[in-house]
Amino acid sequence: MTISCTNMPSAKNILSMAASLGASAMLIRTILHDFIPHEVQDYIFSRLRRFINHFSSQLTIIIEEFDELTNNKVYEAAEIYLGNMSSPNTQTLRIIKSEEEKSLKVAMGRNEEIVDTFDGIQFKWSLVCTQIESKVFHDPRNINSSFRTEIRSFELSFHKKYKEKVLQSYLPYILEQSNSVKEENKTVKLFTVNELDNSQDAWISIYLDHPATFDTLAMDVELKRMVIEDLERFVQRKEFYRRVGKAWKRGYLLYSPHGTGKSSFIAAMANYLNLQLSYLWCNSELRRLLTAMANRSLLVVEDIDCTVKFHDRQGEGRASQQETQLTLSKLLNFIDGLWSSCGDERIIVFTTNHKNRLDYALLRPGCMDMHINMSFCTPCGFKLLASNYLQINDHPLFTEIEELIQKVEVTPAMVAEELMKRGNLEVTHKGLLEFLQSKNKESEEAKIINETKKGEPDQ
Repeated sequence: MTISCTNMPSAKNILSMAASLGASAMLIRTILHDFIPHEVQDYIFSRLRRFINHFSSQLTIIIEEFDELTNNKVYEAAEIYLGNMSSPNTQTLRIIKSEEEKSLKVAMGRNEEIVDTFDGIQFKWSLVCTQIESKVFHDPRNINSSFRTEIRSFELSFHKKYKEKVLQSYLPYILEQSNSVKEENKTVKLFTVNELDNSQDAWISIYLDHPATFDTLAMDVELKRMVIEDLERFVQRKEFYRRVGKAWKRGYLLYSPHGTGKSSFIAAMANYLNLQLSYLWCNSELRRLLTAMANRSLLVVEDIDCTVKFHDRQGEGRASQQETQLTLSKLLNFIDGLWSSCGDERIIVFTTNHKNRLDYALLRPGCMDMHINMSFCTPCGFKLLASNYLQINDHPLFTEIEELIQKVEVTPAMVAEELMKRGNLEVTHKGLLEFLQSKNKESEEAKIINETKKGEPDQ
């Protein structure tokens, strides 16, 4: 039996046909790219993708950028997670960086695709951007004025049998990884209350570029070690706080005279834990502020003895009271009542120059868990200041200076000011020594005067 093959195409013809189809596809792609508007391209590709998916075993999850007017956290996480990924076919990337951010933010370009592998399973991601036209009345002279905007969403495609794995493992993994990236790149911000804003967005912010760290703080080394260990223990015990039924928060009281470094200490805490820093002086709408406050935040209630109205707690609800006065009952409910559980990983720092004026209800554990005495300058603090300001670790006058520092009450700010006055090391140390000797003399004269007064008979 003879079989004729004269009608079958040759290998050469097959290659020629493939080349022709490839050229046609490139031509069509060029026409689409150059002559058809983006919104029409988006519509065609979107409908084509859905048509193909209809007959496949693939399942597609759509992750839109916004849920009504709220940012979709899953979209944000996916954008961060996919930002550093690319494929050989990647043609466009979006690069974003503000002045304050530490590094470039890389994101997928419009209608790009990336294949990711998780536990040996391949997942295909597509960024779909759809142009829409919205009618707005931003120009009163032209009611038909309009602007174009864009709706973005990620489409995650995978085999239908992996649906549970995606929901239970893959997406939670992406959220976790994106949080780690955000923490690495986060810039500390300083928030304060916007008294003129009655909306939920009650905080206004600026970037905090305070250079203070625990390494540069002129305070007792052992006390610094205790504080750092306490902070580390707190941030690592989320599950412990939940298990014992406590809100995940920690309160610190910084008490000392002016100039002992309370503000620098707070900045060092924020920089060490990379927390957002919020300041509260006086406001009665505490519940609104608390719910608007972000997780992983450090709230500062400055000069607590001047900020809070302590007397007449029974009459705090009277209408005659000023609405802006922060009362003790409101503050206690804010930091240790039910409203204190509205958020995670929050540190509250109180400062005062007069600890003895504070009510015991505030001083107790649960409100002010750790009391930190920002004392006058110590020999250890002086050595750190000399290292920071003069870049030296020893000098012949150090011994005499340290002996005087133990006798007189001078703040780290006073010592730092003396170290900044002169450029020459010898002159600087002599100037600081003379300053301390003068303070010591004033202290001794004050003691003599006090003793003399005690010995005088009452008139």
